[in-house]
Amino acid sequence: MSTRIDLPPELEAFARDCVTSGRYSDTSDVIRAALRRLQDAEARRSSFNAMLAETRAEAERDGTFDLDTVLAEADAIIESRSGAQ
Repeated sequence: MSTRIDLPPELEAFARDCVTSGRYSDTSDVIRAALRRLQDAEARRSSFNAMLAETRAEAERDGTFDLDTVLAEADAIIESRSGAQ
């Protein structure tokens, strides 16, 4: 498969520099690496959005706690354990 990609001059120079440095064999390798990273980033974004949706659903189903309540409970636990020693 052959695909033509037009890059702005700064990206073209960057791709050439990557090849010149010896890290990549040609600009196609640079583009493939970039697309793999984009693919990974999109997969992570999708996974994060799914986790966020699950968290929102759990909060709607089970309710939430405000920070002051959580901190007060944590302080009470710490105080009860430090007094028991």
